[in-house]
Order: sequence, then C-alpha cells, then structure tokens
Amino acid sequence: MIFITPTGAPARIALIGECMIELQQRSDGQLRQSFGGDTLNTAVYLRRLAPAKWQVSYVTALGDDSFSDAMCAAWADEGIDLSLVQRLPGRLPGLYCIQTDAHGERRFLYWRNEAAVRECFTNTSAAQVLTALDDYSVFYLSGITLAVLGEAGLDRLLPRLIAARARGAKLVFDNNYRPRLWRDRQHAADVYQRLLPHLDMAFLTLDDEQALFEDADVESIFNRYRQMGVNEVVIKRGAQSCLVQHEGALHEIAATKVAKVVDTTAAGDSFNAGYLASRLDGGTPQHAAAEGHRLAGRVIQYPGALIAREVMPD
Repeated sequence: MIFITPTGAPARIALIGECMIELQQRSDGQLRQSFGGDTLNTAVYLRRLAPAKWQVSYVTALGDDSFSDAMCAAWADEGIDLSLVQRLPGRLPGLYCIQTDAHGERRFLYWRNEAAVRECFTNTSAAQVLTALDDYSVFYLSGITLAVLGEAGLDRLLPRLIAARARGAKLVFDNNYRPRLWRDRQHAADVYQRLLPHLDMAFLTLDDEQALFEDADVESIFNRYRQMGVNEVVIKRGAQSCLVQHEGALHEIAATKVAKVVDTTAAGDSFNAGYLASRLDGGTPQHAAAEGHRLAGRVIQYPGALIAREVMPD
C-alpha cells in the first residue's frame, strides 16, 4: 500500500480542481443539466470505490448561488467531504456544454472565465484551506487545475504540496492538457514543469502529452519522466491498451472491450479513479490498470460524466 501515510493511518485524499455546470446536448437539441469536471469526476468514482474509512475531500471554490448549493448537496450525497469547499459571495461556477457525435466522441464549449475557482487559493479565506491540506496523505490534481488556478494560485499551493510530500504525502497528477485554457503551448509547458518533478504518480493521455511536449513516441515520454524521478507513470491510449512504467518495469494492460460507446466523457477520469483506488488498497500496477479499464469501459456506455451508482461495476 504505497500511498498510505507513514503511520499507516487510513488514506486522506484531497482532490483539487473545478466542478462546472454541465449541459448535455441531445440529438433533438434539448439540453440536460448536471454537473461535472475532471477532478470532481475522479473524486466521485474514487469515493464510490474506496473503503468507508478513507476520507475523500474535494478542494475548490464555488459561489453562493443555487447551482453551487446543488453541487454541494450532490457531493455530500456521494459521501465526499466538503470541509475544503469555499463559498465566495457573489461568484458563480463555470459552465460547459457537451456535444456528442454519432461515434460517442465529444466536443466541449466552455464558459468559465469568471468562475469562483480562479480565486480558490488567492481569496482572503484561502489560508485556512492551505493549512488544512497539511493533514492529507494523498493529493490529486490535473492540468486543468493548473490552468484555472493560474500562476498566482499555484504560487500559494505548490509550496504546500512540496512540503507535504517531504513529510511522506503522495502527489498524483493527470496531464489533461486543454490548449484553449492557456495563453500558448510554451506557457502551459512551463507551468507544468513547475509541478512534474515533484510527482509520485502521473496519468498521461498520450495525445495530450504529445501535443504539449511534442514527444516523438512513448519511449521519449517515459524517459523524460524517469529522468525527473517520477516513480509511476501511466500512459492512456483511449480504446487501446495502457502502458505503465513502475520502478523501472514496463507493463502493458489491455483495455476493456465495449460493444457500443455512447459517450466518452470522463473515460480518463474514471480510469484514474479505478487505478488509484486499487493502488491505495495495495493492488499491483497491472491489477490497478485492469480495474481502471473496467470502470472506464462501463462509464462510456452511458451519457454524461457521472453514471448512476446502481450501474457501477461490481
């Protein structure tokens, strides 16, 4: 169980990022409203998979509006700890719309420039949240987290994460590169490089990694992370097998075959949850990857980011 605290206490996991109002556009043009966001999706699936003794906390900032109320109620219903969710007066969450084609591939439209999460670590009450992070044993964030927090937010968060890691906490990252959130590719790469050398585990979508760092092949990616000292690297390749480099060994794990793909939203987020839950519970990287594929294979058979609890895999 490589991700528990040094004292052997149950895992306390803080997932840092943004949840948005989600609109799913149906074939008849009607919109179905729900909520979603990459790190939030992973938090929900991780909470569903994790033992009750684990604490799964979501770290974000919302407004004081009815949508933010509904988000918090939904997260509480899932069993997610809300003690690190800030509610900023007069602010609103971001919004996005999913448009899905006949093959289940999706296109996103975003409205997020004024989202409350942009002040998550720079508002007047953020110091309390940063201090509370000292008590956590695992931290999870994504490239989208880096983009929406901005460099000012990262300036305040990153030293806390580095200090926590020095005490034995583990830092997990999903690359999730979205070019539209960044000034340009080089700026994004520079910000990523501030975090990457401090990681214990990296989830990398192959296309995103190559778009951001212009790697020629997976060997180049693995070599780069190995040189930075990242012990566990998972390269996700959609419907293909994933590749895992762990402590110098390379493993290839086949994806779960699905007869009909309905919506690929949250495929990677749910894979990460399945993988991380297994590793936190002592599973090998190979078993963890199989669990990640199994959950992702179920998720993509339903519309939207979060499937109903009753259709989760056994």
